[in-house]
Amino acid sequence: MTNFVATAIDPDTLAQLRVRDDAGLTPRVTVYDEGGEPMRCCLRYSNAGERMALVSYAPLRRWAARTGAEPGPYEELGPVFVHAEPCGGPEGTGFPIGMGGERRVFRAYDKSGAILGGRLVDRHASKDAAASEAVLAEQFADPAVAMVHVRCVEFGCFLFEVHHA
Repeated sequence: MTNFVATAIDPDTLAQLRVRDDAGLTPRVTVYDEGGEPMRCCLRYSNAGERMALVSYAPLRRWAARTGAEPGPYEELGPVFVHAEPCGGPEGTGFPIGMGGERRVFRAYDKSGAILGGRLVDRHASKDAAASEAVLAEQFADPAVAMVHVRCVEFGCFLFEVHHA
């Protein structure tokens, strides 16, 4: 990904979430025998037997705290899986094809954190880096777009954030 950077939840935030999540709760640590949960710490699906924490995460709240934005009613809190202990993080900053799925929504936000629009991306495009990058290029062609959140359509869960490189 030359013009865009996909980012996982940063290590400092992960350390905080593993103690107390954005809903003020203690994380639920679990192990799934089959694996397959989307891990927001390393942008891949879990393997069978990995220890995971299910935490509430507010990506716009965290972003707003860093940038001074005020997303207001667009702030969302939702469940995400992260490794229960620190992991190596994602491999690279390109579009994480391993997080593709049946349908994804690419939501564009402005610098205040307001939603500018969304784009539904089907399985083919969400598992193809070039197709996903083309969607991102269209969204980032609008100079008002500050970032894009990629989310799972079926559950509405936040997957990862994309910024200009």
